[in-house]
Amino acid sequence: MVRRKPLVVVTRKLPDSVETRMRELFDAQLNLDDVPMDQAALVEAVRTADVLVPTLTDRIDSAVLSQAGENLRLIASFSNGVDHIDVASALNRGITVTNTPGVLTEDTADMTMALILAVPRRLAEGAQAVIADKDEWLGWSPTWMLGRRIWGKRLGIIGMGRIGQAVARRAKAFGLQIHYHNRRRLPTAVEEMLDATYWDSLDQMLARMDIVSINCPHTPATYHLLSARRLKLLKPEAYVVNTARGEVIDENALTRQLEAGELAGAGLDVFEHEPAVNPKLIRLAKQGKVVLLPHLGSATLEGRVDMGEKVIVNIKTFMDGHRPPDRVLPAML
Repeated sequence: MVRRKPLVVVTRKLPDSVETRMRELFDAQLNLDDVPMDQAALVEAVRTADVLVPTLTDRIDSAVLSQAGENLRLIASFSNGVDHIDVASALNRGITVTNTPGVLTEDTADMTMALILAVPRRLAEGAQAVIADKDEWLGWSPTWMLGRRIWGKRLGIIGMGRIGQAVARRAKAFGLQIHYHNRRRLPTAVEEMLDATYWDSLDQMLARMDIVSINCPHTPATYHLLSARRLKLLKPEAYVVNTARGEVIDENALTRQLEAGELAGAGLDVFEHEPAVNPKLIRLAKQGKVVLLPHLGSATLEGRVDMGEKVIVNIKTFMDGHRPPDRVLPAML
């Protein structure tokens, strides 16, 4: 007797090689047009699927999960973070949740380092000056478009997991002094390798940093971790870089401080109400005070293929009756 292939509903367009392998292994329902699913479509998906493969833009909340059919037993998310999924509701319904950790580390750290360079050195502003219609750039000048040196500056990393440590390795090579705040202190050997200084108090660290990089996940505990009060602790010449999740920063408070000149600048790859971007941030970008990117942190072909392969391994392992390697547990949130 031939065993029925599991119905796997994929909510967005994935790399061709990943989709092809999914079709070979599963009864895969693909989204070739890459049109984001609305709530009604997501409800229909959870009603019919054995496995749902959502992305970080799909809100798999309790309202959606309450409509799940009896066959849905696995949500294999094509993402590192799982803040778009009500994991507790899923687990209460006997639905396993998996993610794709580890494969995005180097790409996201590269983008973080790019923003750490781009904002103080005014790279986006300079690139725009070269291609502007008007004669903004008239040749080299000793005092035009001056940025700030990053060598020797203090970098404060919020969240010293895989990505935070990868950022620290890159930043150390650029001559930055590494400081960090984390739920748990790193082993001494890791601190020594990174020349990293640990701060138990986030407030104390923020007040002393030249650049702050946010690399922690978005959880209820980290929502607006950089609140209006904490942003006020930063030096006026400090820069903020965020490649984690927009909700970790009070975006309105950040915008107010940038407008008032109380911060030197910001590099943002994520936004609090993504894909909507605060119009005031766009205006600040046009003024050269911030660099804004459309959530490109992990956007490499290699990274996306690696993510897809992890999703496939998680599904195949689960369907073979084993524990998937990237199972999300409540204690991880």
